[in-house]
Amino acid sequence: MAATRTEHDSLGTVAVPATALYGAQTQRAVENFPISGQRMPARFIQALGYIKQGAAKANAYLGLVDGTAACAIMGAAARLVRGELLEEFPIDVYQTGSGTSTNMNANEVIARLASEELGGQPVHPNDQVNMCQSSNDVIPTAMHLAASLALRDDLLPALEQLRATLAEKQAAFDDVIKSARTHLMDATPIRLGQEFGGYASQVAHSMRRVHAALQELSEVALGGTATGSGINRHEEFPARVLAFVNEATGLTLHEAADHFEAQAAKDGAVMASGVLNTLAVSLMKIANDIRFLSSGPTSGLAEIKLPAVQPGSSIMPGKVNPVLCEAMMMVCARVMGNHTTMTISAQHGNLELNVMMPIMATCLLDSISILAGACRAFHDRCLVGIEADRSRCRELLELNPSIATALNAAIGYDAAAKVAKEAATRRVPVRTVVKEQNLLTDAALDAVLDVRDMTRPGFPGR
Repeated sequence: MAATRTEHDSLGTVAVPATALYGAQTQRAVENFPISGQRMPARFIQALGYIKQGAAKANAYLGLVDGTAACAIMGAAARLVRGELLEEFPIDVYQTGSGTSTNMNANEVIARLASEELGGQPVHPNDQVNMCQSSNDVIPTAMHLAASLALRDDLLPALEQLRATLAEKQAAFDDVIKSARTHLMDATPIRLGQEFGGYASQVAHSMRRVHAALQELSEVALGGTATGSGINRHEEFPARVLAFVNEATGLTLHEAADHFEAQAAKDGAVMASGVLNTLAVSLMKIANDIRFLSSGPTSGLAEIKLPAVQPGSSIMPGKVNPVLCEAMMMVCARVMGNHTTMTISAQHGNLELNVMMPIMATCLLDSISILAGACRAFHDRCLVGIEADRSRCRELLELNPSIATALNAAIGYDAAAKVAKEAATRRVPVRTVVKEQNLLTDAALDAVLDVRDMTRPGFPGR
């Protein structure tokens, strides 16, 4: 049996591991929720550290907590900000829906560390560390703060790297004329660079949406305390805490205009998750397209070549698969699932409090984390090494019957349709059929069937 010590809370005594920094309320939660073994994300604990630091500074300024104790609290909370002591946060994600257990976990750890710093002078987790706060406003504030940091510091840089390299590929592949495909069937010519430019634009649009999500998350619940009324907190408390947090993080968080909305509803977090869901849809499209374009090498499209990063089969020698695309697709599927959880969870803002916040915070941070990681891996191990197979693009384009679309203005739709049909049936170029039927002079045919001219607005040959 591991050594324990006896701690007390309002329900009585509880045995806590002797070396643990946390106390009775954390231990009760550990015993009550042996569900998944999944703990709250490190980013979330870091956010709690920022909030507890700011609260201690504000409470000292306002004369609500002794300055010496406040300094010790700030020093202890700084360790959470630095990512230390994660082993002292053992509570399962699936816990009380307000996240009270995790808030008290932070309060107990910080109080014990502060007390040790003061030579054993008692520091109370509720009366001092949690002064002017409630789990009901701290936890949603930590969710917004943690997500904002992750979006800004992790996801946006990964997306910008992806966008920039896609734009570079757009320029590098501008000379590659190839068949477009609609309904997975041959369509009029485009430039491979235009395809990659479309992907770059998708990522750029997603980045703008992420910035909008950051703005949405900047409004936080801190100051509402238990129900949104602000009971048991100083009027200046939230503004002073957020001023500290903003200075420390470079964010621009501000107090909610309506605390009842901020604590009962989680619409801002759902909106941010929706942005991530949209990003997942975009990245799924890009990854799938690159899989299709690289399919083969003998019986697929094979218009682009991906870097060979690992053997693709345990039985088929020499096989190489688009594994980075597949990893990206799985991440996107997980993000879409997380968004479903967010959507359902946000519906349980019952009366004055949402009661599914720990899983919401976990899903939101998980989506940001895996999207950022997938974008970095996809960029480094796949995208930068993509090459165009120019000869293959020319080969497929030469037999594309949809090139006959360019003939519409010269010989009419009906005649062009007959040309296309015959070219497809005989598997010969459209140019061959037109010349055989003497439908246009050689000069006119060259002008009309200029494939690069077909990749921009206007009537080919005019």
